[in-house]
Amino acid sequence: MIDAHLHLWNQQKGRVGGLPVYSLGGGRSMFGNEVRQMMPAYMTDGVNSVERLLANMDFAQVAGAVVTQEYIDGNQDAYLKQVRREHPVRIRVSALYEEKPLQDVSWADGIKICAGRLAEQDLTKHDSVFAEAAKKDNFIGIDLADGDAQVASLREMIQQYPDVRVAIGHFGMVTTKGWQEQIRLAQHKNVFVESGGITWLFNSEFYPYPSAVKAILEARDICGMEKLMWGSDYPRTMTAITYRMSWDFVQKSPLLTDEEKQLFFHENAERFYRFENLPDMPYIYHMAE
Repeated sequence: MIDAHLHLWNQQKGRVGGLPVYSLGGGRSMFGNEVRQMMPAYMTDGVNSVERLLANMDFAQVAGAVVTQEYIDGNQDAYLKQVRREHPVRIRVSALYEEKPLQDVSWADGIKICAGRLAEQDLTKHDSVFAEAAKKDNFIGIDLADGDAQVASLREMIQQYPDVRVAIGHFGMVTTKGWQEQIRLAQHKNVFVESGGITWLFNSEFYPYPSAVKAILEARDICGMEKLMWGSDYPRTMTAITYRMSWDFVQKSPLLTDEEKQLFFHENAERFYRFENLPDMPYIYHMAE
């Protein structure tokens, strides 16, 4: 399987609402003006490392992963450059766009736009990012504002740069009004949708997330199963569930065919992110079995 949406950081140094985000230890972070459990409590030193990720991936049978970025974690370009160099087969990484001219992104596979957090919300004003992605053949990972607020401006950029691969994150902010308009953008040939954060968005319902499965089916009917990819939003969602639980609720559902699950978990992301030679991931029995 391939995880299309997760996070890594060597040191958390982000901002939210103009206030700092930083580790307090024990997996907790100061998140603006409140304390949040940002990572599982066993990540005691605040380091969300690739070594810990790979151990979790091995146990959960996840062969490849795509590292996205977020302002609340701070720019992790330097760390992710190292990660990409050391793990070229199993890991793909994104450089972070911060509303200033991009530096060299030749080391990255993609560029992340935290669109819902931009000061200038009109995506046509960020043409340079799409132009750079087109020039370097990078993909763009983008988390849009809720609903259809930025759909029109992203559609314009998709039409202007039809060969740029675009992955819409957080499953279109599926629990907000108008989320289907984000999914409809995947009717364009190089636009895909990844489900990173879907268990967060349906957290009030909790495992096995029947409404999340229904949303996947609705998205399938809008853009086709060949445009949808699984993502976990590791490690934030691992404060509520295990890594395996972030995908097996879909695997256990009788509402999708085996072929649809194969597309969702592996084939779509393999094609979009250009993974090759991923290892086979054997099942590892745990001590409660």
